[in-house]
Amino acid sequence: MIGSTEYIILLLILLAIGTIGVIIRRNFIIILMSLEIMLNAASGLFVVGSGITGNMSGQLFFLFAAAVAAAETAVGLAIAIVIYRKKGSVETDKFESLRR
Repeated sequence: MIGSTEYIILLLILLAIGTIGVIIRRNFIIILMSLEIMLNAASGLFVVGSGITGNMSGQLFFLFAAAVAAAETAVGLAIAIVIYRKKGSVETDKFESLRR
């Protein structure tokens, strides 16, 4: 049976992968995907923590975090579409501001 330690290690690895993706990548869509991985890993850690303590508050927090993640994805993709229409690319090093 898989214990909580293995879940914690897996979620910390996912958190590290997401962090590296945000820092290294230049494509806005990939950065959004990396942020989503980080948010899901952090939410998963709350679920594991609630399983360890026997408290349901971590699982309730996961439901709110999932709703925030869905809204973040929708807004992020809308921003990416606007940037692509104005700049012709979603590479983050190609634009300095969102004004023009």
